[in-house]
Amino acid sequence: MQCAKCQNNGSRVVDSRPADDGRAIRRRRECEECGFRFTTFERIEAAPLLVIKKNGGREEFNRDKILRGLIRSSEKRPVSMEQMEQIVDQVENKVRSLGENEVSTNLIGEYVMEDLVNLDEISYIRFASVYRQFKDMSVFLKEMQEMLDKAEK
Repeated sequence: MQCAKCQNNGSRVVDSRPADDGRAIRRRRECEECGFRFTTFERIEAAPLLVIKKNGGREEFNRDKILRGLIRSSEKRPVSMEQMEQIVDQVENKVRSLGENEVSTNLIGEYVMEDLVNLDEISYIRFASVYRQFKDMSVFLKEMQEMLDKAEK
């Protein structure tokens, strides 16, 4: 495994433990050259999952795209990287548990928002505004009203 600091190819495993409800292994490694410690994750390579985009195009499922969207929507908010990675894990697990080879971006976005609304409402609104492409203030206000109605229940 290549060191993130010095790019040396030799490292030793310092600690291993299950992650993502046993679907991955988290390994702490130490570079044999410079002593830098870093974390890697080992996952089972699942069958390719295609995402159907809004324009009808298809591309391979990419966890990093979801994470980047969460990072942008949670900027300057009290949401940790670990919480965002948990959402990505949960979304991927939901999508893969469908047993389909293809899934729409709409469904992925809905899964993200289901988890994000319970974590941070501002991050949720930011994500929803981009994902749902709010065209004007009335759509934005409607979304806010739905959130308020749910909070009152």
